Amino acid sequence: MRKWMSVPVSALVLLLAPPAWADTAQDDEMAQMQRQLNKEVMERPFLAEEPEKVEAYIQEASKKHIKPLEYTGKHWQAGYTCHDLLRYSWHEYRNCSYYHHYYGRYYPYP
Repeated sequence: MRKWMSVPVSALVLLLAPPAWADTAQDDEMAQMQRQLNKEVMERPFLAEEPEKVEAYIQEASKKHIKPLEYTGKHWQAGYTCHDLLRYSWHEYRNCSYYHHYYGRYYPYP
């Protein structure tokens, strides 16, 4: 009985195992898709600061006479500028830029 059971199980394993050529075809397709995505990304200009959005935010907040909030995050350190906050959060960078525009100085150090 044991021999009889092992034959169907091994046959089932062979039937369900994907053929080797399917992996290479899928790998080639994935590599082509990745190359296309890389090309599309590299064609677009990228500037993490997005100065137009920051400037628009500053102008809008200035028009509305909104006082900038004090920094409440945990990333601000001695010697930092607003640009240093960009690695943590674009919103922290934007808010710091508005604070600097409003007060003419950076956040106080903890």
